[in-house]
Amino acid sequence: MADDKRGRDKQAQDAERRQQEREVATELERGDEREPPFVAEELADFEAELEELTFPATGTELVTAIGDREIESVEGSYSIEELVPETDEETFDSPAAVGVQVQRPTVAAAMKRVVEASTTLRNTDFSWSQRRAYEKTFQELKAIDADDDDEGIQAISDWIVERIGDNERLPTSRAVRREAAKFCRANGYQVRNDEWLGI
Repeated sequence: MADDKRGRDKQAQDAERRQQEREVATELERGDEREPPFVAEELADFEAELEELTFPATGTELVTAIGDREIESVEGSYSIEELVPETDEETFDSPAAVGVQVQRPTVAAAMKRVVEASTTLRNTDFSWSQRRAYEKTFQELKAIDADDDDEGIQAISDWIVERIGDNERLPTSRAVRREAAKFCRANGYQVRNDEWLGI
């Protein structure tokens, strides 16, 4: 491969794709889900429907094809259009990637809002690593206030969307973590310095 800008860009994209695949595989193997699991039969039926689609598929294609499809979790029912960003910028390489997305409905819904808001920005690359950092922040908020109504996730996703609208750029993952830590401390949740939110 030539050592020019195009070659370096391709190498970076390939590395990012391989990282995404590794993280999807890791998520599928994890048994310590922080959100209520979906009913096994529901998830199996859903995955069977996904097999009929052509991958890679964009969020827009998925929402168009199966957006009104609802899946049951222990907490309630969610439609795919509530969990998958309706944008051509979001691409899912496999049914497994979609499965990972929908298994954490609260985090998925928050990320959907953020991803869709980010599409209004010009010349902004919402990298995989930054998305993962946002998701990890939402997951930590879910773990901290698991008994509440996910107020922390809602507050931080609102904050990110407001920053995108006001500043016309994505807040850094560090700024998101800092805001999440402020929310936690203001609401009586302890955040240690050695934790993800401990900034």
